[in-house]
Amino acid sequence: MWNSGDVPTRVIDHGVIEPKARYSGELVRGLVVINNIARRGRRLGFDVFEQARRDVPLDLVGMGAEEAGGIGEVRHAELPAFAARYRFFFNPIRYTSMGLGVIEAMMVGLPIVALATTEMVTVIRDGHNGFIDTDVERLVRLMRMLLADRALAAELGAQARCTALERFHIARFVADWNAAFAEVTGERNERFAA
Repeated sequence: MWNSGDVPTRVIDHGVIEPKARYSGELVRGLVVINNIARRGRRLGFDVFEQARRDVPLDLVGMGAEEAGGIGEVRHAELPAFAARYRFFFNPIRYTSMGLGVIEAMMVGLPIVALATTEMVTVIRDGHNGFIDTDVERLVRLMRMLLADRALAAELGAQARCTALERFHIARFVADWNAAFAEVTGERNERFAA
């Protein structure tokens, strides 16, 4: 997709420290984590969020969430335990890179429901570790299904966690950066990243 000509390039996925919190899913609600969604509008999926919220119980957290009828901010250190109680994580974002909020939710074990846009399609396998689609009405139906079937939500969430541990674990991130530094410097030891 990106033509850099002769310039060497390397993409290093996010690295996330595995949280202690684990999925319980006892709240029959979905969770959305987006900062300033009302001000950032369509690009961050505010219209999609509002459409889905009419039919499915969704809680919104993040900076400025109150402007959109949400709960407000939850401290980052407390977010994994807070999120673990929800049945699923919904990501309505249209245009952005792979969000850390999604990855952190996956690490906890939440199933992901999201628009099939940007990097999301390389991470979420529909029906395996969550649900993705460009049809919001289908996503709403699937969210309702997760609300009604806690066992299915837990199963998809377990797969989401496996995906996150494999692709986004901090140890993989450090190894990738060490390899990049070694390639650039010509050194082959692991003294670069902690």
